Amino acid sequence: MKRYSTIFLKIAIFLIGSPVLALCIFGVVKLVTDPINQDYAHILYPLIAGAYVSAIPFYIALYHAFRLLCYIDNNIAFSQLSVNALKSIKRCASAFSFVYVIIMPFVYLVADKDDAPGLVFFGLIPVFVGMVIAVFAAVLQRLLQDAIDIKSENDLTV
Repeated sequence: MKRYSTIFLKIAIFLIGSPVLALCIFGVVKLVTDPINQDYAHILYPLIAGAYVSAIPFYIALYHAFRLLCYIDNNIAFSQLSVNALKSIKRCASAFSFVYVIIMPFVYLVADKDDAPGLVFFGLIPVFVGMVIAVFAAVLQRLLQDAIDIKSENDLTV
């Protein structure tokens, strides 16, 4: 039963990564070569650069999530390797959020130019999503480290 759930989660990781890769290859390149409005072109370039930079920690976090699932398959979930994977996921999620915090002024400029204040709200969504993932990974990391400490303490007493 456990094997099927990890296979499902591994497939989900690939399904999450595929649209982002397609967007980085096709969608953003199309937006750079043919912007919808030439007045926005100079503002869109930092946004596009930020999207590409944010893809780096995104894929690193997906890789570490995949490795964490492999640790679960190999019955070494309660190990320092899993704690390190969660630590990397936490750092990548924080970096992802930080990149979007950096490009928020450009989102504000686009929203101001287009008179669409809701765009700023949609620009904040990746920031909050990254922070939620970072906090969740930090909590899991702490719980896993405590479980490993208790397990090693119990192994020493027996």
